[in-house]
Amino acid sequence: MAPQINTPLKFTVRRRAPELIVPAKPTPRELKPLSDLDDSQGLRRQMWLIHIYRGHHQKMIDKINPATVIRKALGKLLVFYYPFAGRLKEGPKNKLMVDCSGQGVLFVEADADVTFEQFGYPLLPPFPCIDEFLYDPEESSGIVDSPLLVIQVTRLLCGGFVFALRVNHTMSDATGILQFTIALGEIARGASTPSTMPVWQRELLSARYPPRVTCTHHAFDQVVDAPNKVIPNDGVAYKSFFFGPNELSTLRGLAPAHLKNCSTFDLLTAYLWRCRTIALQPDPKDDMRIIFAIDARLKLKSFIPTGFYGNVVAIVGATSTARDLTKEPLSHALELVMKAKYDVNEEYMRSLVDLMVIKDRPHFTLVRSFFVSDITRAGMDIVDFGWGKAAYGGPAFGANEFASFYLPFANNKSEYGIAVGICLPSATMEKFVEELNSISMQNSNNQDDDNKLRVLSKL
Repeated sequence: MAPQINTPLKFTVRRRAPELIVPAKPTPRELKPLSDLDDSQGLRRQMWLIHIYRGHHQKMIDKINPATVIRKALGKLLVFYYPFAGRLKEGPKNKLMVDCSGQGVLFVEADADVTFEQFGYPLLPPFPCIDEFLYDPEESSGIVDSPLLVIQVTRLLCGGFVFALRVNHTMSDATGILQFTIALGEIARGASTPSTMPVWQRELLSARYPPRVTCTHHAFDQVVDAPNKVIPNDGVAYKSFFFGPNELSTLRGLAPAHLKNCSTFDLLTAYLWRCRTIALQPDPKDDMRIIFAIDARLKLKSFIPTGFYGNVVAIVGATSTARDLTKEPLSHALELVMKAKYDVNEEYMRSLVDLMVIKDRPHFTLVRSFFVSDITRAGMDIVDFGWGKAAYGGPAFGANEFASFYLPFANNKSEYGIAVGICLPSATMEKFVEELNSISMQNSNNQDDDNKLRVLSKL
């Protein structure tokens, strides 16, 4: 989880007793194995999401309680997504499967003595008192025999509310859980069935027989080292950086002619990887990794059906020595990122799934790694429970010492761009900011403060 940031905003959240919401109608009682991609070690964790909604004047007048609306819709939706009401069990060789027991999803209704406006600017993670917005009891936070979904709806004084969700990542990736929450909004607004019907079919991403690794998977390189060797344990700083049209145009100017077809993701990822490595000052001989997640649905559209809500995530990695990464031009890192992304195809995914079985579901390496996840096009803010789109929809935490999310963001000048949270030791953060600006201004003749990358401070 990302570090909590000291904030002057103080408020109290009062929770009602948690309750289990079960499917509104009888559902099948069965065991459903997860795919060999679903139950990899890197996904055996909880994913926290948060949606923040402004008040709706008419619904305040009518005294419509969003928690009541969502609670009722949840029971109806679980008839279609009944595996979420079950519990995970471990079978032979630690294989995970869902016991569709109908035990229910954990739901909490709450009130907070704070208004939407008090959250201030920018509306980005980490949010103040996030632990207050999502009930997360220790006894229900495990992977096995715990609720697969935990939802808390917290009403605000202004009539707005916060919808926070914790999902067991083995069940769904971000696209899958977005499909679920969009459907929950549709049912809350009066639909009788989801517009996209859920598809289980986890066997589509099971290993071949016999399994065989045919591609290179740098994200899963086995490295013997302490994961935090380059992250001193002396406290960390958190900053969010805004890459708007001007900044992205400046970065685009750093790409050599033969790489001008690179995407914004490619360029930004290569840029941050290089700047972060320079700031960390590792041994020049050390291998440094960039790791990122790609939704491979488009790559696998020939056999992954619409409505599939399991994990279809390609974990992709590239590696370079620290010396090459820091001394060579940005094009070195950019070429590595572009190649890693280009290599993802159906055979890559088959090889990745087979690797999970052959290597006993390894975790991607955290040693000298920087993990990024791009959700700028995920559309998580479109979830509408009847109060309109969310003012913010996405991960509850924007970064930790090893990972960062790319989030869609509009600044107070209505410029649209990308917000990136970075978490580093305080001294390293200063070097990182200096490096960001020194590289970004190399392509500008006017090296003044207007060309510096803007920091979206949460302090």
